[in-house]
Amino acid sequence: MPHAPQIRIPATYMRGGTSKGVFFRLEDLPARCQVPGEARDRLLMRVIGSPDPYGKQIDGMGGATSSTSKAVIVAKSSRPDHDVDYLFGQVSIDQAFVDWSGNCGNLSSAVGPFAIAAGLIDAARVPREGLCTVRIWQANIGKTIIAHVPITDGQVQETGDFELDGVTFPAAEVQLEFLDPAAEEEGAGGAMFPTGRLVDDLEVPGVGTLKATMINAGIPTIFVNAADIGYTGTELQDAINGDPKALAMFETIRAHGAVRMGLIAHPDEAVKRQHTPKIAFVAPPCTYVASSGKTVRAEDIDLLVRALSMGKLHHAMMGTAAVAIGTAAAIPGTLVNLAAGGGTRQSVRFGHPSGTLRVGAEAHQVGGDWKVTKALMSRSARVLMEGWVRVPADSF
Repeated sequence: MPHAPQIRIPATYMRGGTSKGVFFRLEDLPARCQVPGEARDRLLMRVIGSPDPYGKQIDGMGGATSSTSKAVIVAKSSRPDHDVDYLFGQVSIDQAFVDWSGNCGNLSSAVGPFAIAAGLIDAARVPREGLCTVRIWQANIGKTIIAHVPITDGQVQETGDFELDGVTFPAAEVQLEFLDPAAEEEGAGGAMFPTGRLVDDLEVPGVGTLKATMINAGIPTIFVNAADIGYTGTELQDAINGDPKALAMFETIRAHGAVRMGLIAHPDEAVKRQHTPKIAFVAPPCTYVASSGKTVRAEDIDLLVRALSMGKLHHAMMGTAAVAIGTAAAIPGTLVNLAAGGGTRQSVRFGHPSGTLRVGAEAHQVGGDWKVTKALMSRSARVLMEGWVRVPADSF
């Protein structure tokens, strides 16, 4: 009986922020996978090891969590004033689909370093020492990200003393600017607040009517108050991920919020749109012990935030959700802003399951509508392995 050979495809396995994924140059993919479609999706699922009914992704590069079941495709940009186009795929672990509906803010920090190392940036643009500015077109959501990548001796600097809660070892800091982060193509004509309100009464069958801030910034996100759903905001992963009823409740809230945001027409459609919107809950500052064992003191943070990704409580915070948090915190009257004590602010430090994170946002009103020109945060990135990934030739 004939057997399909394995083919090998150039790839780089990278950590970016608190996520990691498999990075490809578009030109290195098989020809039929260089365009969107079933072949590309099937290839990336096979690379990552999905769909896996065991939920382990043993036969692939995925790590069986939403933070580690990711793929990135990067190409030289044809757009003016941009260096590269960046496309992100969130690969479902146990189902056969790749969600292209949003960005990964954490892996955004690895795109600049990857592009430089992969020869996608003009060598004349890379300084011998200092910072290399990489202008990234985020193709999923049609937004610009500017990455400031440290360079030492003409090469990307990956090691350093920048510490990021949720990542065990220090590394070099990569500063990111998310320009005009409100998602124009998402919901209600592209409004930052698709319902037209900073806080809504969201009716959720079986749960009740919840106060909710639904925002399109970084990634579509639904914020609710922790106290309204029986939590304190200090919860770690096991408190929620080990509770099927809690996970079902969050998914129900997410699905009905997605309908109100105009992202889907019916709650049942949410099952095929796991990556967006995100669901998060907020609370005022409180001292707690993070998953690392470190004590996070109430006086060192502005508020508490917990967020779910792909149906599970995230171990730290998604980068795109951090953009949503920073943006909402900058706008007086949102639930995020109120949890942080209200008023105007240009930055916020919040507590998450692994520790703390600071994110900034520049917000102002134009004709009565809120606009955010940019959100800022720091991450780190590192190449874990590079070479080729192998997949059976008949898998895509």
